[in-house]
Amino acid sequence: MLTTSQPTISFEKFSAKIRPLLTRVYSTEQIDVLLPRLFELTKASLKAHAREDLGKWDQDKVLLITYGDSIVGEDTSPLQTLHQFLNTHLSDTVTGVHILPFFPYSSDDGFSVIDFLEVNPELGNWADVEAIGRNFNLMFDLVANHVSSQSEWFEQFKHNQLPGRDYFISLPKDTHTAEVVRPRSSPVLTPVETHGGIQHVWTTFSADQVDLNYENPDVFLEFVKIILDYVGHGARYIRLDAVGFLWKSLGTCCIHLPETHAIIQAFREILQMVDPGVALITETNVPNRENLSYFGDRNEAHMIYNFSLPPLLLNALMQGRADHLKTWMMSMPPAPIGCAYFNFTASHDGIGLRPTEGLLEAQEFNTLIDTMRNFGAQISMRSKADGSESPYEINISLFDACKGTAKGIDQWQIERFICSQTVMMSLEGIPAFYLHSLLATPNDVEGMKATGRNRSINRHSWDKVELSQRLADEQSPQAIVLKELSRLIQIRRQQKAFHPNATQYTLHPENPAILAFWRQSVARDQSIFSIHNLSDQPHKLELSALNLVNTDTWMDLISGAPVDDLQAVYELQPYQSMWLTNHPYYDRSNTPDHRDLEFLYEIE
Repeated sequence: MLTTSQPTISFEKFSAKIRPLLTRVYSTEQIDVLLPRLFELTKASLKAHAREDLGKWDQDKVLLITYGDSIVGEDTSPLQTLHQFLNTHLSDTVTGVHILPFFPYSSDDGFSVIDFLEVNPELGNWADVEAIGRNFNLMFDLVANHVSSQSEWFEQFKHNQLPGRDYFISLPKDTHTAEVVRPRSSPVLTPVETHGGIQHVWTTFSADQVDLNYENPDVFLEFVKIILDYVGHGARYIRLDAVGFLWKSLGTCCIHLPETHAIIQAFREILQMVDPGVALITETNVPNRENLSYFGDRNEAHMIYNFSLPPLLLNALMQGRADHLKTWMMSMPPAPIGCAYFNFTASHDGIGLRPTEGLLEAQEFNTLIDTMRNFGAQISMRSKADGSESPYEINISLFDACKGTAKGIDQWQIERFICSQTVMMSLEGIPAFYLHSLLATPNDVEGMKATGRNRSINRHSWDKVELSQRLADEQSPQAIVLKELSRLIQIRRQQKAFHPNATQYTLHPENPAILAFWRQSVARDQSIFSIHNLSDQPHKLELSALNLVNTDTWMDLISGAPVDDLQAVYELQPYQSMWLTNHPYYDRSNTPDHRDLEFLYEIE
């Protein structure tokens, strides 16, 4: 736990900050009881002058997303093996690590948590986690919506014992729940045998993941305790998993309710007084406008996942044109001050399809799904209010999703995949790379068959020895992709124009196959034109169309080549990217020579 010698914020000041948020959730009587308990819980950690930290990130921040056992060996625990891999291969590449839930669990690969305060002994222990945190900024998951049916709290519920007796939602089995937004096809209510007979409890995600009842202030208090514990163990980012479903109110959709936003704001305000350097990130895999609401009025999430990016970028590469991706980019407002987008193209989950609503026409949507099926994907479904089902996410390794286009499989898989990652790390926001993207991991069909779960196709666990052999083979996809993406990330981290909050402006080349946008540093001393050929054909780029300032000296950061003739016409090879800049912040001594890229692009 975080400790100081004495509280540095009075109860009155603490109450003045927290009470207005809690009044949107709880009654006056409940708040009068809750506030002294909250203060007692947090007072040893409160700071007197905890001003908002607007410097939580810059262009140097790059995160990795991984399970604790994505790489396993016989001689060390999985978390120790992960730490060794990070230090050997990624110490100069990523600055932070999101270790997906590493707690004891009963299902859903960690997201059905049995004990929020312990490390799964099959992965390691808190010392292993904290050791990684000494080299990398850590992100922890706060799985705040639900808990495992095998947890102590739920056992207490079943035996009518405190405190868990009052931590869950039990309703008559015939309760009308048709309006409830469903991320799964399983029932909302699950029958459970308890000391008092069969009860039907709320289970948004699965029968093993029982939703918590935030109408009970004690549940809120429990999660403040958990947040403080995570910060004490070194968390610099706290990811609020499935947080949109937090509050339930019958007769509503039970997602994004005002009470949910108020609870997140209360979490943030408490964190602000404890450690203003810690960032909250909300995980809400929903259409874009709903997702943006989690910035609040600069008083809610510090970061939100850019969930529209993965399906729209993948569709653009499948179709060989940038129009829908550009439409979305132009609709995105700059992140508010003190906030940032969290950019990713792949994660432990599938590629969410709800964020494409209103952006892709039905025929193109269906073509994307059919194409992915041809590349080995599974399609997960969700239940709608009318009882029908619709595609919810594509389950596939992103590397295998790039096997080809809507026309079929081709020879451009590596180039197409690297292009996808280069686009992602160029956009406004903080880039995050799934470990299996950096390692070009293919579909794990055997793993999916073994678990019977679609998402296992993209949750491979590498054997440390086999992975080392692949990375030692310079011709393997794993070695090629890791080497090139590491090089690009290292270049990107030095460019002020790639600050997460630097200006972004979408350009409009006549050729729909070319995606182009302009980034400018906050100090306006660097511009980068990020240009990408999204197709499997060469395309010409007229530099005159970019209106480059002719008094500046320009170069392509990716190839390292100078750009001397601003009227020149370049031929972009299939899936080639360019970062044209007038002020390179670039130390070539630590990155491979650009001639190593001749296997990818025809560089003059």
